[in-house]
Amino acid sequence: MLKRPRTSSEDIRQQLAARIISGELAPATPLDETSLATEFSVSRTPIREALRLLAASGLIDQKPHAQALVAKPDDTTLAGMFEVMGHLEALCAGLSAVAMTAPERDALDRHHAAMAALVRAGNAEDYSVANDVFHSAIYDGAHNGYLAELTRSTRQRLQPFRRAQFGVLPRLRRSHEEHGEIVESILRGDRNGAEAAMRAHIAIVEGVSRRLVQTSRNALDQSA
Repeated sequence: MLKRPRTSSEDIRQQLAARIISGELAPATPLDETSLATEFSVSRTPIREALRLLAASGLIDQKPHAQALVAKPDDTTLAGMFEVMGHLEALCAGLSAVAMTAPERDALDRHHAAMAALVRAGNAEDYSVANDVFHSAIYDGAHNGYLAELTRSTRQRLQPFRRAQFGVLPRLRRSHEEHGEIVESILRGDRNGAEAAMRAHIAIVEGVSRRLVQTSRNALDQSA
């Protein structure tokens, strides 16, 4: 039996983002709303929303009254976004170390422990979802609504690149180990340690993500 396509705008965004980052959809490829709606068996409304989110991530160029086109990720822009992301997430982790309630700390610790099973199974898709929950718990644990809003907004723009890292086989284990250092610092109430561990984690994520983008570019150049 054929599996029905996912129909939410977020699922469509993720699938299109994966195709773009992998190079399946080359730069300057037009993205036709009608064709995509047919492919995903949806109306054009979730397609428009998915394209809007992709444009926010810099993966497509979308101008008024013009067809969306696959864009080349800009190195300078991508580096700048990751730099800001590192500072925001480090601040969230540091504040969580001093502001998280005891139940929130316990929940974070349990969630991290549960993610170990996904690492052992090599379940990248479910790990990616659990990873979002992990980071979100730290945003909320900072108990600063405005900071959490800014951090989530920046993460949304980088999400296609961050998700792509889990296609690299050793990355699940290493990501989980990096999370462990963050959790230990938060549980100890070590603000400086939590900030440093999170900043190092995001720097590694950036390195893996940018290498994947460069690999896709090189493959496209060779096939041109």
